[in-house]
Amino acid sequence: MDGIVAAVLKVGVAVAIGLPLVVYLAQDALIFHRQPISEARRAEIEQRGQRVTSVFVPTADGKRLHAWHVKSQGPLLLYFGGNGEEVSWMIETVLAEAPGTSWLLMDYRGYGQSEGSPSEKALVADALALYDHAVKLSGVDPKRIYAFGRSLGSGPAVALAAARPLAGLVLVTPFDSLTALAKRYYWYLPVDWLLRHRFDSIALAPRMKTPLLCLIAERDEVIPPEHAERLCAAWGGPKRTAVLAAAGHNTSDSHPMFWCAIREFLAQRVH
Repeated sequence: MDGIVAAVLKVGVAVAIGLPLVVYLAQDALIFHRQPISEARRAEIEQRGQRVTSVFVPTADGKRLHAWHVKSQGPLLLYFGGNGEEVSWMIETVLAEAPGTSWLLMDYRGYGQSEGSPSEKALVADALALYDHAVKLSGVDPKRIYAFGRSLGSGPAVALAAARPLAGLVLVTPFDSLTALAKRYYWYLPVDWLLRHRFDSIALAPRMKTPLLCLIAERDEVIPPEHAERLCAAWGGPKRTAVLAAAGHNTSDSHPMFWCAIREFLAQRVH
């Protein structure tokens, strides 16, 4: 019997030590689902129309960040997508749903044609680099630059709004912090010790003055609505929350309120 007890204890200790170690080492792959594309695919997408061009932005550490520039005379939106999103899919959508707007759709490091490896530090730095590139573009009014963050992209979008002047911020299915979200899924692990990429948006929220539109999917099965609600409640600036009835995390775009709310928000802010 003593031998059985000892064996069980050894297994328990191995699991207690081994599981957190595995999660710690695997967290980059769990958080960032890289979606690279080939040069041939990038060139094919760019040939779709004169309003769409590739942009390569140098980073402070010598990498190249890729973005799609959808050109118009209207306000410019800097787009930060989800954790498994190669952003070229948004080109046709914004041309159809927001024809009077310009966009810079950023591919995170390791996504699309962007070089390097993603991390919280890199994504925030790259968001600042994209903004600093955008203000130098011909025809861009710095007072009409917005950020648009979806899911994981809400983290760098909020960090950008805290560091640069924006006309407004659109957040879709956002979270309060990645730490709080991780604790929901990994309640049995010491998340505070393990997590390297925290995206603590709610810590920035109270001092924010940037006008906010927050789109919450009522039936979000990935980021439950209360995480977005806590972020919006803590926001220090003007804010509007739109709950997309019956929408899930990946079906929010098809909700009839989605683009209507965004167009209304932009129309109110540009005047």
